[in-house]
Amino acid sequence: MHARIRPATATDHPHLLVLWERSVRATHQFLEEHAIVALRPVVAEELGSDAYEWWVVERADTDTVVGFLGYSSDTIEGLFIDPDYHGHGAGTALVAHAQGLAGGALEVDVNEQNHGARVFYQRLGFVEVGRSPTDGAGRPFPILHLRRGADAAALGAPSRAEGR
Repeated sequence: MHARIRPATATDHPHLLVLWERSVRATHQFLEEHAIVALRPVVAEELGSDAYEWWVVERADTDTVVGFLGYSSDTIEGLFIDPDYHGHGAGTALVAHAQGLAGGALEVDVNEQNHGARVFYQRLGFVEVGRSPTDGAGRPFPILHLRRGADAAALGAPSRAEGR
């Protein structure tokens, strides 16, 4: 897939929220329905805030948004790909974009139960540098703290898997 990355706009936010939910339902089987429903307004609020830089990846041939990235201070704060586009390079393109924004080491936190994301980031050269027994809201979802140096980015081969 030939992709284009651009800053997200306010008009993207409703679509990104739908995309987030589709991605989470496909990749976060450890979350129960009530947790997804409870997270929806939190994600909507974050998408509307200036806390992160929001970037979208779209198919260059159709301008269809197939994924998005939240970025702040050398950290991927969120990466979500439409499940129909897993394995097409959109996640890899967004990680490369984030690495360019960072200019050096890049960090990301991943749910330990999200095996696909763990494999995706490991294939791109990220290594575990820490673990928290709960997520940021104190829920019992362990978080792995991953880091990739700028030198590892050059060595990381593109992956066919997609991260979350």
